[in-house]
Amino acid sequence: MTLKLEGVTKRMDGQTHIYPTDLELQSGTMNVLLGPTLSGKTSLMRLMAGLDVPNKGRIFWNGEDVTGMRVQDRKVAMVYQQFINYPSMTVYDNIASPLRLLGKSASEVDAAVKKSAEMMQLTPMLDRKPLELSGGQQQRCALARALVKDAGLVLLDEPLANLDYKLREEMRIEIPKIFEEAGSIFVYATTEPEEALLLGGNTATLWEGRVTQFGPTPTVYRKPVDATTARVFSDPPMNFLPVTKSGGKLMFGDGQSAIASGSLADLADGNYTAGFRPNHLEIHSQAADALQFATRLVVTELTGSETFIHLDHHGERWVGLIHGVHDLTLGADLSVYLDPAHVYVFDESGSLVAPASYSLAA
Repeated sequence: MTLKLEGVTKRMDGQTHIYPTDLELQSGTMNVLLGPTLSGKTSLMRLMAGLDVPNKGRIFWNGEDVTGMRVQDRKVAMVYQQFINYPSMTVYDNIASPLRLLGKSASEVDAAVKKSAEMMQLTPMLDRKPLELSGGQQQRCALARALVKDAGLVLLDEPLANLDYKLREEMRIEIPKIFEEAGSIFVYATTEPEEALLLGGNTATLWEGRVTQFGPTPTVYRKPVDATTARVFSDPPMNFLPVTKSGGKLMFGDGQSAIASGSLADLADGNYTAGFRPNHLEIHSQAADALQFATRLVVTELTGSETFIHLDHHGERWVGLIHGVHDLTLGADLSVYLDPAHVYVFDESGSLVAPASYSLAA
C-alpha cells in the first residue's frame, strides 16, 4: 500500500493552508507530522483522508487517483485529540460499530472486536460504558474502533494531547507496537519533538503550510536541511547567533573563535548563522575548546531534575536546559558554555551548510 501526494495545494477564503506538497508514504510505516499549531498538520490530514479536496494536485492510493473520492468510500480511520466514543454503548459496541455499518456478520464482528480489544488491553472492559473508563482507556477505545476497520490508512491527530503525563508516556510506547501489528500506513500529528523521536519511523516537519523536510526521524533531527526545520524539531526552539567565516576561522560573538575544519574549511568567507539546541548550553565548561558567552539571566523554570534558563545575549533571547536544580540570581550576569561540536551552521538563505558534531578546534 502507498499513499502519494503530488503537488497537493489547499486554499480557503483566499488563504493558502497547504503549499504544493509531495509526499509518498509506505505500508507498515509510522509517519509523524511535526509542527506548531496552525502549521498545517490537520489540513494535510484532512486532504489525505478525503475530508477536503485539494485546489491543485492529485492524491493516489496504491496507484489509483482518489483525489475526488469521498472519505466514506476509502479505507481510512481517524482519531482526534478530542476522542469520541458513544456514551450509551458499551466498549464492545463502540468498537463493533464501524463493522456493523459495513454489514459484517456477527462472527466476523466478534472476532475483530476481541482482537482489537486485546491489542489495546481493553478485554476486561468490554461490558463497560465509556464514562466508566479512565481517560487513557477511553482513548484506547477510540483507537480500537479505528483499528478494527482494518483501514489501510490510520490518521491520528494529536491523539494523546488531552491525557495526563503518565498515560501519554504509556500510549507513546504502545502505539508503535500497535502499528507494527496492524501493517497500515499510520500518520500521527504532534507539536512535540520529543513525541516524534519516541515514535520513530519517518517525520515530516511543517511550518506555515509547507513541508520543510521528510525522512527517517533520526535523520531529520540530526541533519535538518534548514534553520526552519531545526527550529521546528527542537523544544524549546533552537538558539541562533551570527557567525562570520574569515580565513580558517569562525568568529562568534564575545570574541570567541573556532578553527573551521572539515567541510567548513571550504566555506567561502562571509556571514552565516550558528544554531545550537538548548540542552547543549552549560553553565560549567565541560569541553577544553568550549565557547564562552556572556549573558544575563532573565527567567528560570524548574522541571524537577532539570532547569530551563532564559537568557539575554546582547538582545538575543536564548533558552538553555541544564541538569539539576540550581540557585541562580535573576538579572545577574551568567557565563554559559557551548561545545563547538554541537553547533550547526546555516547560510544566509537558512540552508544547512554544516551539521553538528563536526570537529571544531578552539
